[in-house]
Amino acid sequence: MLAPSPAETAATTIPVRHFDAAAPRRLERALADLAEGARRWRLAAALARLDIRNRYRGSVLGPIWLTLSTAVMLAALGFLYSRLFQLPVGDYLPWLAVSLILWNVIAVSVGEACTCLTAAESVIRQLPLPHTVHALRCVMRNAMVAAHNLPLIAVVFLVFGVAPGWGALLVLPGLVLFALNAFAASLLLGMLCARFRDIGPIVASVMQIAFFVTPVIWKPELLDPASRRLLPLNPFHAVMETVRGPLLEGGGGAWVWAAAFAWTAAHCALAFAFFVRFRGRVAFWV
Repeated sequence: MLAPSPAETAATTIPVRHFDAAAPRRLERALADLAEGARRWRLAAALARLDIRNRYRGSVLGPIWLTLSTAVMLAALGFLYSRLFQLPVGDYLPWLAVSLILWNVIAVSVGEACTCLTAAESVIRQLPLPHTVHALRCVMRNAMVAAHNLPLIAVVFLVFGVAPGWGALLVLPGLVLFALNAFAASLLLGMLCARFRDIGPIVASVMQIAFFVTPVIWKPELLDPASRRLLPLNPFHAVMETVRGPLLEGGGGAWVWAAAFAWTAAHCALAFAFFVRFRGRVAFWV
């Protein structure tokens, strides 16, 4: 039997990647991970659809159950708290519908961000996929589920005669800020919770407190003017207002938009710095 030629040996040899511990090139590898994850967005979308299909397997209505439960909660809380706060139902219920649906998106995104990497443990350890694919998978899954609640806003607006006007176009940059924050949270909290498993319950407790200190059920108009000016210092309020403001108030204050952009930039910078530094350890943490 003839020995293989050098050309045949080179053609059948699996390429080997060499890593130099003295020069890990963390920034280069993190940027390559982000770029490769962005190129594979279709894979992330397919995995997100598969997650939803598996989650509601055997259910008759599937994600529509979330829409029905949100509608019941809106009706109950809307009529109750409009009496407690002495506000007209036609003014309070549209505001509550937008606020509650947006908060559900934030709460679910943060909660699932804590497990977006640990839930993909088998994939991370067996396949050379970019870690950003798992973060995109989490963001897209929550976006698909949240889309089932969007018709509720249209129904409430139609019933109470709310017409957003041309200012509603500012919803588009607001949704971009939502997506950026959700992606950053998936990377940051995904890595933190993979390394420290007790951070997940801490995040859940923080979100419960944030729900009560953020204008979700109560309106900012109930505060005195001095306290109202400090609300943009709450990152949840600032990001929510970039979508809620255009739908209900024709836009949103410049101070709110500046705060939302500042919080988003800080959040993304922190997530990216953490990703650059600890990306190589994720496979050992999950």
